[in-house]
Amino acid sequence: MEKNHFVITIGRQYGSGGRITGRMLAEELGIHFYDEEILKMTSETSAIGEQYFRLADEKAGNNLLFRIVKEMKPDLYLPKAEGHLTTPENLFRFQSEVIRKLAAEETCIIAGRCADYILEQENLDELIRIFVYANMDTRVRRVMDVDKVDEKEALKRIKRIDKERRDYCRYFAGRNWMDMEHYDLPINSSRLDFEQMVILIKDYIRLKGFTWKGL
Repeated sequence: MEKNHFVITIGRQYGSGGRITGRMLAEELGIHFYDEEILKMTSETSAIGEQYFRLADEKAGNNLLFRIVKEMKPDLYLPKAEGHLTTPENLFRFQSEVIRKLAAEETCIIAGRCADYILEQENLDELIRIFVYANMDTRVRRVMDVDKVDEKEALKRIKRIDKERRDYCRYFAGRNWMDMEHYDLPINSSRLDFEQMVILIKDYIRLKGFTWKGL
């Protein structure tokens, strides 16, 4: 029996090239790559303004310390349709619904937003969890090039966004964002270019027994 449905999630350090690699891979396979598009889709399905999802995008809620101490995680299911609609927890629930729907309906790639954790709860055999990281010199150089900023600003952005993503994962998934045990294929992009990373991921997909045009 052919295995022709799979979902790839990509966790990534800022400046590692995870987003670029994901888009390149999606183009080669002829599938959708979902990143910020999820914010618009969630806004449309929830009837909550997109600006609320953008403000909360990959950021922890207001009670991070409390959750760390109590080891609590918010319920992923059943977003509230009335009352406190725009709490971080409720926005996360709405977003989780969209991610689960995409994973159920199509072969695709989803960047960040705890998609790996959300889909793990569904016990999907088709899930491939990737994490892209790199050394600081590589990341600073890439951020300077892509964002058109100087070295000081690049380093500042890396530290800020990494912290936001780390806290976001801790808050909603209750785990360490950089713990490689939670990923199937960690990739050090300091040693590979984007084309080589795409080849590596495609090889891994084939090794897992999946079939798809373009592999």
